Amino acid sequence: MAKFWNFVLFQAGWFACIIGAANQRVFWPVLVTLAYLGIHIWRSPSPKNQLSLVLKVFLYGLGADTLLLHLGVVRFYDTWPSIYLSPLWMWTLWALVGSTINGSLAWLKGKPLLGGVLGAICGPVSYGAGIQMGAGTWGSGNQTWQFLAVGLIWGLAIPLFLGWEESANRKFLAQNT
Repeated sequence: MAKFWNFVLFQAGWFACIIGAANQRVFWPVLVTLAYLGIHIWRSPSPKNQLSLVLKVFLYGLGADTLLLHLGVVRFYDTWPSIYLSPLWMWTLWALVGSTINGSLAWLKGKPLLGGVLGAICGPVSYGAGIQMGAGTWGSGNQTWQFLAVGLIWGLAIPLFLGWEESANRKFLAQNT
């Protein structure tokens, strides 16, 4: 049941942040999503490991989306806190993805290739949906290249996140046995 609610709350947070960005009103969606993340981490069997995973995913996403921004692949709306970095609402979405690795995406553990394929497909689809909803635009140029760039980032991301989680679980088990 927890995985179901993780999926539902991930989707709610995603829609809230995208709609907020499209309307230049991200404060409440980001705040509520961060509150959910805090509760998710606190209720985790290993809050320290969950916080570490969420922070790693956040940092990966900050770097990845900032790279996409500077390569001209995508332009985000509601650019706070800086026009030189991906926006805060995107940081929140990446942290939200981190919450799914032990939740609704836990079924991918031990299946990094499948995770990579799904990431490479679902990442660009998600960005495309956010753009269609008004949270940003694709950069100028070839949209095939833009989809491939986002797909590469997400195709690498999901197996990497699964690997981070697997490594943390091994350490947790070794310390608690």
